Amino acid sequence: MPEGDTVFRAATLLRGALAGKPLTRCDIRVPRYATVDLTGTVVEEVLARGKHLLIRAGAHTIHTHLKMEGVWDVHPPGTRWRRQGYHARIVLAVEDAEAVGFDLGIVEVLDRDREAEAVGHLGPDLLGPDWDPAVAAANLARDPSRPVGLALLDQRVMAGVGNVYRCELCFLRGVHPATPVADAGEPAAWVDLAHRLLMFNRDRVSRITTGDRRPGRGTWVYGRAGKPCRRCGTAIRTGALGSAEDPDRKIDWCPHCQPRTGDGPAAPAP
Repeated sequence: MPEGDTVFRAATLLRGALAGKPLTRCDIRVPRYATVDLTGTVVEEVLARGKHLLIRAGAHTIHTHLKMEGVWDVHPPGTRWRRQGYHARIVLAVEDAEAVGFDLGIVEVLDRDREAEAVGHLGPDLLGPDWDPAVAAANLARDPSRPVGLALLDQRVMAGVGNVYRCELCFLRGVHPATPVADAGEPAAWVDLAHRLLMFNRDRVSRITTGDRRPGRGTWVYGRAGKPCRRCGTAIRTGALGSAEDPDRKIDWCPHCQPRTGDGPAAPAP
């Protein structure tokens, strides 16, 4: 599942292939921007901002978001794509490389001075050079009655945490995801752990939160519904920590290691 570390790696890949080079092809397969052609423009910079990716070329910024299914591939020109062409949303080529964004959830071209419209709402970037844990902790504490499992997904709090890290953070902190922020422990500790987890995984293809690099041993609770907890042996439960914004997002937790406390909403259904 694409989260901040996934986008960080995508930006690193694209930067190495495109930065400092003029585009020899710019094919944007989104109706609104189908006539935009930045061919000849030099790619100045590629950077990640939480789950968002920005490609700066001349006076424009190409803003993309992977959402659930998106991926960026880079390969030598003429190489066969690993997904069928109808999945491609944007193709950017330079003399020695071709980058293809498949199934991207968002593709838009902005004037450089309009970047804030895309990412200005985001909190501190967990993997960014401007990471500020004090601001992130203050953002997390701002709504003390909010379930911590919802607050962690709010990119205005800190940018980069997705559902995998949300589940794993709650387990590692020993907190039920429906627990109000006020009852979930020191915000600075949540922020510090989130930063350490993403930093540890930013260069890894296989995400690890357990410290165990063996296949299938990388997570504590995420994706392990019905399986025994790696700490206590209790069956991992799964359910929806619903909200109007995100009604279908599932969360996994251990009912023994993460007991329900506080006055939050009803526990996620089994």
